[in-house]
Amino acid sequence: MAYTGELALTLLLIIPLIAAGLIPLFGKKTNIREAITLIAGIALLANVIGLISMVSGGARPVLHLGTFAGNFEVKLKLEPLGATFAAIASSLWIVNSLFSIGYMRGNNEKHQTRFYAFVAVAIFGAMGIAASANLITLFIFYEALTISTFPLVTHKGDAKAKRGGTIYALILMGTSLALFLPAIIGTQVIAGTTDFAVGGVFPDGTSTIATSILLFLFAFGIGKAALMPVHPWLPNAMVAPTPVSALLHAVAVVKAGVFSILKIVVFIFGPAVMAETSMSTILSWVAAISIVVASIIALRQDNLKARLAYSTVSQLSYITLGAMLATPMALIGGGLQIVMHAWGKITLFMCAGAIYTVAHRTEVSKLDGLGRSMPWVFGAFLIGSLSIIGIPPMGGSWPKFFLMAGALDSGKGILMGALIVSSILNIIYLLPISIRAFMKPPADAVKDLDILDERKKHPWVIIPPVLTALGALLLFFFAGPIAEFMGPMLPGGF
Repeated sequence: MAYTGELALTLLLIIPLIAAGLIPLFGKKTNIREAITLIAGIALLANVIGLISMVSGGARPVLHLGTFAGNFEVKLKLEPLGATFAAIASSLWIVNSLFSIGYMRGNNEKHQTRFYAFVAVAIFGAMGIAASANLITLFIFYEALTISTFPLVTHKGDAKAKRGGTIYALILMGTSLALFLPAIIGTQVIAGTTDFAVGGVFPDGTSTIATSILLFLFAFGIGKAALMPVHPWLPNAMVAPTPVSALLHAVAVVKAGVFSILKIVVFIFGPAVMAETSMSTILSWVAAISIVVASIIALRQDNLKARLAYSTVSQLSYITLGAMLATPMALIGGGLQIVMHAWGKITLFMCAGAIYTVAHRTEVSKLDGLGRSMPWVFGAFLIGSLSIIGIPPMGGSWPKFFLMAGALDSGKGILMGALIVSSILNIIYLLPISIRAFMKPPADAVKDLDILDERKKHPWVIIPPVLTALGALLLFFFAGPIAEFMGPMLPGGF
């Protein structure tokens, strides 16, 4: 059978679904169960690489999945921005799976089979979002992602997990049904289509009031983007095991949200319409405020995962800001932020999980001296932090450069202030974590030999963050090719 675009898009969905079906069959044979997860991840990444090769050559693979209610078509069509998101999710699924094996076994977590099965279903949802050809398809996979991650958020099954999961589901389902879905319907009514198209779909002369209302509905209806004030689901989801937190923040959920915002701005509104609507200016200020306020809140968190969660709220708003500025530099900057933040933030969350597994510490104030017995973990945390801050030669430095240039291009240079203030706050709440771990003496009776012994028992919570930290560094040198690859999403290219 020839390897065609249609087959590749079919495999994009089928591979994670097959894994989700096989994993429960081998629930009692843990090595086979986890091998299935890893093999599926490798197969999916290989398939995505094949699709990237097609897309970079100018092809736009299409797969029709079905039609309902007469004219509403469910179909996939992969373009450069979607291929970039698919590459992030598929590659980090492998690393996150390696980390999950070490974490879930090391902490004797219950319901591990269920965990791996629902992670595979979540990846299925992320792949569908990446390749959606229209808003209808995007909405279907968006909801599938929410539903499949709910059991992961509530994994522990205690009262705290149930409360966090309830908030998670209510906000994400509530915003999508009350705002996102009406925005899709409004787009169909006004534009006569929900298909994504380079340059947007609204005809000339469309009311700016109508497009402003729709833009507002999309911005807050896509709750996974965590734009304030619809962000509380994200810190509440931190009740989940750390591999789930890494999945939420880097691989699937939040990236699906900001990817959806960026894709809708580029392919439904288009830069020309965005330049005409005052709502884009209002929302750019909302994003800028979210960037700063979330960073301030992160600064006050002693719980490491909570600090990283609010950091994510801030960093996601970089992408929303880029989308609302809607200049070529800003849009490419938003796309680069999806890539660079994914590798930097998954590093930080996996380091947090490694610290918990090996040293049983969850509070920043209790990390003093741990760097001496966990140098690889805190070294990786330092590299991930530098990337999130945006210090060269880390990958995370490029999005800030592009976004600042985009702010100047749009005539809203004042918004650069939010990025600068955020970077300063990033330094204040991230760098001291590694500094105190390496430079300060232990705050309590930390027994280095005990931790060294524990470290030897759990190599698979240490190796993955080291790999992603290396990735965060190497990506600095590939920002140009990534930007060029995403360029065709813009009407005039990049």
